[in-house]
Amino acid sequence: MDYITAKEASEKWSISERRVQVLCRQGKIPGVYRLGWAWAIPKDATKPKDDRLKNTNEGDTDEF
Repeated sequence: MDYITAKEASEKWSISERRVQVLCRQGKIPGVYRLGWAWAIPKDATKPKDDRLKNTNEGDTDEF
């Protein structure tokens, strides 16, 4: 299996390298493992869904 670095994943997914590192640490990317100080991310891994975002209109009953 081929692996990429957090920097390569950040460029591929258009997010920061730090965000990729956080996703790795949280276990949100399947098949990832640590090589010393670097993360090895499977080349075919997909960008995880961002659970930090929420729909602000959900459950909003106020209509203008």
